[in-house]
Amino acid sequence: MHVSRICSDLVKINTENPPSKTTDCIEYIRSFLESIGVKSRVIGSPDGQDNLVTTGPAKDLMLCGHVDVVPALGSGWTNVPFSGIIDDQYVYGRGSTDMKGGCAAILSACERFLEKTSDLPANLVFVCDEETGGENGIRRLLADNALSPCDCIIAEPTPSRHPSIGQKGLMRISMDFSGRPGHGSLYPAVGTSAIMEAMQFLDYIRGLYDVEHMVDPHLEEIIRKSSGVLSREFSLDGAESILKRLTFNPGTIRGGEKSNVVAQHCSLEVEFRVPWGVNIPALLAAITAHATSATIQKEETHNPSFTSPDCTIVRRTCAAITEVYGGSVFPIVQWAASDARHLRSAGFSVLEYGPGELPLLHAVDECVRIDSLENAVQVYENVMKNYS
Repeated sequence: MHVSRICSDLVKINTENPPSKTTDCIEYIRSFLESIGVKSRVIGSPDGQDNLVTTGPAKDLMLCGHVDVVPALGSGWTNVPFSGIIDDQYVYGRGSTDMKGGCAAILSACERFLEKTSDLPANLVFVCDEETGGENGIRRLLADNALSPCDCIIAEPTPSRHPSIGQKGLMRISMDFSGRPGHGSLYPAVGTSAIMEAMQFLDYIRGLYDVEHMVDPHLEEIIRKSSGVLSREFSLDGAESILKRLTFNPGTIRGGEKSNVVAQHCSLEVEFRVPWGVNIPALLAAITAHATSATIQKEETHNPSFTSPDCTIVRRTCAAITEVYGGSVFPIVQWAASDARHLRSAGFSVLEYGPGELPLLHAVDECVRIDSLENAVQVYENVMKNYS
């Protein structure tokens, strides 16, 4: 089956996360693999958050993808978000780039590989909830010892000549600010506003972005080259600053009781993307010391992660990409997070490489080029040849 048809079929199955119900999509993949002689098992939950792992002996290579997608509102789309429409150049729909296109390319590459030989040199893993942190997906599979450390490609969308070998770290915190209520007509002479305390904290973390953090010269050169690639891909100035600085997003803020009452409570959720060279416990301690009127109710932290550019999976993937695309091929690092961080922590050598239109990640009218899908199939097939 052509990779564009597989991609279209996957896109047509709505796997928005939340709620991340992936039973139908995983069943499609299980049935496809069975048709080409690959056995697998489904590891799921009663809520329909299903994952798939191929069975048999552990291999030196693992190909991995997530089948959940971010939500898609119908307004603004040229076509229905889950149409899976195919034309001469593109497959359209939510998830076509992130990352059902990559999943389709894995399946197609396996089908093509098994037309020439009887043994697949890779284990396959498809998970249910990468978009919300992997608790029921890759993290569950690791906790259950369902996966053995090996070399791994995650089929996340990347620039065509540049696999991603590292991501910034992640820190998410939920904070509750407390104030001293009073009559609104007397503020600021009377009372302490929890909302204003939160605003002062936001002014503080805005200043944290101004600091550029130092790294070792080897990583410095990778960041420099990465920033050039990412600036071109996203038409974005200042990519190097984003990679080397602490970026932040105050995602939600809720506070106050009435317009004529000085706010007694305000809650704030903030996400930080943490560059190499930043110590997360020290960062959290500094934030806690500054926000004296707040308590941190919830936190999630992941250190920046990195796979050596000299390791086998990076060298073999770059060689496979060169066979298909030619030109200058080299690995990069990026600011986004993925399941790669969990796999690296568990001892896997991981990179990301896959098809997709990067400016359309999570965007309206998401699509993927058919030639990008076809080239990814060839790259994955080339990599498997090197591991067979």
